[in-house]
Amino acid sequence: MLRTNTCGELTSRNLGKTITLAGWVHSVRVHGKLVFLDLRDRYGMTQCVSQKDLDFFKHLKKESVVQIIGKVQKRQSGQENKEMITGEIEIVIKEINVLSEALPTPFKVEDEVIATEDTRMKYRYLDLRRKPTQDLIILRHKAAKAIRDYLDKEGFLEIETPMLAKSTPEGARDYLVPSRVHPHSFYALPQSPQLYKQLLMIAGFDKYFQIVRCFRDEDLRADRQPEFTQLDIEMSFIEEEDLYKLMDEMIKHTFKVCLNKTVKTPIKQMDYHEAMDTYGSDRPDLRFKMELIDLSKDVKGCGFKVLENGGNVKAIVAKNASDLISKKFFKRLEERVKKNGGKGLVEIRFDGKEFTGGVVQFLKKPFVKTLIKKLAVKKGDVVFMVADQNWAIACECLGIVRTILGDKLITDKKGFEFLWVVKFPLMLYSEEEKRWVSSHHPFTAPLDEEIKLMDKDLGKVRSKSYDLVLNGTELGGGSIRISNSKIQEKVFEKLGISKDEANEKFGFFTEALQYGTPPHGGIAFGLDRVIALMAGTNSIRDVIAFPKNKYAQSLMVSSPSKVAKKQLDELSIQLKKQSK
Repeated sequence: MLRTNTCGELTSRNLGKTITLAGWVHSVRVHGKLVFLDLRDRYGMTQCVSQKDLDFFKHLKKESVVQIIGKVQKRQSGQENKEMITGEIEIVIKEINVLSEALPTPFKVEDEVIATEDTRMKYRYLDLRRKPTQDLIILRHKAAKAIRDYLDKEGFLEIETPMLAKSTPEGARDYLVPSRVHPHSFYALPQSPQLYKQLLMIAGFDKYFQIVRCFRDEDLRADRQPEFTQLDIEMSFIEEEDLYKLMDEMIKHTFKVCLNKTVKTPIKQMDYHEAMDTYGSDRPDLRFKMELIDLSKDVKGCGFKVLENGGNVKAIVAKNASDLISKKFFKRLEERVKKNGGKGLVEIRFDGKEFTGGVVQFLKKPFVKTLIKKLAVKKGDVVFMVADQNWAIACECLGIVRTILGDKLITDKKGFEFLWVVKFPLMLYSEEEKRWVSSHHPFTAPLDEEIKLMDKDLGKVRSKSYDLVLNGTELGGGSIRISNSKIQEKVFEKLGISKDEANEKFGFFTEALQYGTPPHGGIAFGLDRVIALMAGTNSIRDVIAFPKNKYAQSLMVSSPSKVAKKQLDELSIQLKKQSK
């Protein structure tokens, strides 16, 4: 070994020992005839000192890799650093060897970095040297290990599923992989191992899990990547409550091991309808209240036609926010409401005695009194209202306003607030596609007592589905699956998938259902999101070793990139000329 110790372990117990360290030159400081060199590796930092070869040290470049042989001595009194494990000692350099000299780096490799994200991504190997970034990757390792340890203890088997799979478009676009040996045919990279894990249940592996790479060709944002990591779990002979209990304990174990945080279990459960009606979201942030209040029955005869004829009228109260909400900010809120299908946003303010605002002149006194009492407003409060004939739009639009207000007004949101949102609709009607689409996916089982409604009122059919939410972010979702081939056929029919289409896309699976399928269900967590929330970072790119940027590019290796014509010819592919 080129070192006897790491840069993060030597203490006063090692005084007098001759050791060998190897790492990166973090800094060199020359004080008169004495030089101090901080040597760094992923374990920590050690201060080294020398009174020789001052000219050599002056020209030693930062981030060069060096080997230092020296003797451990105690630092001078008053020079100790209690923040460091190695803060009591220093190494008297006897010999130093430059193993690799570094060029000047495009940004300083320090805890706080001044560089654009694109620069950091282009030189990701330098960004990964920084302690905050390394801590995130180490946290990811610890979380994955804690999860594996827990599931192994519970009798789960980690089983790999194929990366080259069949394209079954239902949701995001697939990443396609052309086959050389089967010209004009394509594999698809898996968006999820959904069908494979269900086939494993049919095969008799009653407890499966996998930490697996998945791929989706979709527009990116802070919590999305074209390739991401999923914690995939499936079990046989279970019902919803069995899964909740097991996952509650897994989350509790993982947060305790990795963060020494205690998650209160059982985690609270809330019906989808209640979540939407109360918070305007199927992934509500429970770190602040600001609940939606229903005014649908109160607005009759209120004097303002927009509310009177609105159908579903919802309100929220932003406490003591009058001085914080400008006209510009309100316009931003109104634009978000309209972008999400709402017709507009009503705003009124309470000055302690009465409401003020453009629409107040239309509001009749009895309605104003009702508002003051029902909303329990106080001086400085701002009330926002949305009205729409569609209950879901009214809830969702005001839910978006609630989330934005929470981000702006409530700065002390701390801790981890978990929530199970359960019993989602089996299907939702898409105005864009003019058909019913799955709320989760086509293999989600309907509630037993509501199967009979599938031919009568499809919109009222709920499913055995569930999402785990943390601080307003969906960590993962799943369901009890359909294990009856007849019900699966009925679901395909309601989704507008013909028998021929179903056979072409899912024939291998529907055939397997007929050979003895146990009741089963599972869940998939976005592991990147879990780690990001544990770490308190806003982007999953921070917790992935080599992420893509917001344009799905790797600036470090310059991908995606063009390929040689010979490679395309081997795949029987001819590129179409792009339009301008």
